[in-house]
Amino acid sequence: MNRYITLIKILLFGLLLLPLSLMVWDGFQNNLTADPIEELLHRTGIWALRILLLTLAMTPLKFLTSQFIFIRLRRMTGLFTFFYATLHLTIYLWLDLEFNWPHFFEDVLERPYITVGMLAWMLMLPMAITSNKFMLKKLGKKWKTIHRMVYLVLILACLHFIWLVKSDLTEPLTYAGIGLIWLLFRVMVYRGKRTQNV
Repeated sequence: MNRYITLIKILLFGLLLLPLSLMVWDGFQNNLTADPIEELLHRTGIWALRILLLTLAMTPLKFLTSQFIFIRLRRMTGLFTFFYATLHLTIYLWLDLEFNWPHFFEDVLERPYITVGMLAWMLMLPMAITSNKFMLKKLGKKWKTIHRMVYLVLILACLHFIWLVKSDLTEPLTYAGIGLIWLLFRVMVYRGKRTQNV
């Protein structure tokens, strides 16, 4: 069983690295469109959101299939969400702004989509730092409180995408809809557990 889980983790790790590999390949092949920085920002951002939704799907999948392996995969997908979100932020700060900090703070204060994007990343940071067994034991019940912020991260990430796009909202609203399904599922499970405990 452990070998089976290890193989699945290795396969998932490779799949989650695939978007980055394709970005690097397209960069070497000059296939990043006429605005490569904008393309990289879009790709890293969209994959951060997709993997976040995959992370949130793990609990419903575990509940529906009774397979605990989904919970064991959740940490990896969560860390990859933070990885792509950090790449997204780094590309913005380094390649787009060239570390122009006054411009950055001006953007954060004056552009709502950047404001919520930064808030989302800042909320992900403590989750990434505490995403290990040592911090789980050390924090106790506080650990769950920290990691429940993932739903707020989802809302902020969807707002970031919606406010950025402005015109064709089909894609961001689709992701927001999927996230809403996972959130409602979580609420239903929580209410079910509370009813059983009464």
